[in-house]
Amino acid sequence: MSRATGPDRRINPYRDDIAAAYLRGEVKSDRFVDGEDRQVKLPCVPLLQRPDADAPMDTQLLFGENFRVYEERGGFAWGQSAHDDYVGYVDAKALAPHPYKPSHVVAALRTFVYPRADLKSRPATPLALNAKVKVVGAKGDFSEIERGGWIFTAHLAPVDAFVRDFVSVAEEHLGAPYLWGGRESTGVDCSGLVQASLERAGISSLRDTDMQEATLGERLPEPIDFTTLARGDLVFWKGHVGIMVDAERMIHASGFQMRVVIERLDIAMARISRTAGHVTTIRRLPRR
Repeated sequence: MSRATGPDRRINPYRDDIAAAYLRGEVKSDRFVDGEDRQVKLPCVPLLQRPDADAPMDTQLLFGENFRVYEERGGFAWGQSAHDDYVGYVDAKALAPHPYKPSHVVAALRTFVYPRADLKSRPATPLALNAKVKVVGAKGDFSEIERGGWIFTAHLAPVDAFVRDFVSVAEEHLGAPYLWGGRESTGVDCSGLVQASLERAGISSLRDTDMQEATLGERLPEPIDFTTLARGDLVFWKGHVGIMVDAERMIHASGFQMRVVIERLDIAMARISRTAGHVTTIRRLPRR
């Protein structure tokens, strides 16, 4: 996928043969369409680079997130995530028409949708942190959701209720396995960990490391003074990002350890420099 000319194709839906109508006048394409909003009905769905089940996964869509479809062909829907604008191909069977407006999000690292308001009922469907649901009823300790099923109410939060410390959300992922393109606790990559943690704190973030480095917070001045780092600072290398948990340690989804770890920044810097070079940027988000 070329990123050298024109709008970034990762977050702008256009191809030579079809493009989103809102890009008319900005890109060249044979056809411009408005698209149709659909909603993810499975716990987690891969967003692929090509309409092929074996294609590389760029990111994931979570239950209840909207996806605007511009083309459906051969069992795949091509379109754009409403969550972070990412463009790609999704199994069309994973999407439902007529999206509901979510009232709550999953606030626990993981929870389950039960067929009845009973923790012993099965089968139970897992949902990830930040999955979006519409609560339509309640019974005991459980909330009933649109399209059926019950979730333990304490695992939900209203869509406008956020945590203050996004680093604490990242720390809940400690030990989660590394997965390229992953956004949730059964598999997450470095920028996915940042994005998911920030979302729970009400902070929007683009998906990939270079996008985050260009848009999040304020860049600390150079030369970087590593003695002034604080909890919540984002440390960037080429293709990698970590979150400082204090002045000396960071948490990150490490492709070296293949899991989410906390380690001393100086140790990580020495190792990462052998493959990704030196730290490129430190970004600091506004204190809340």
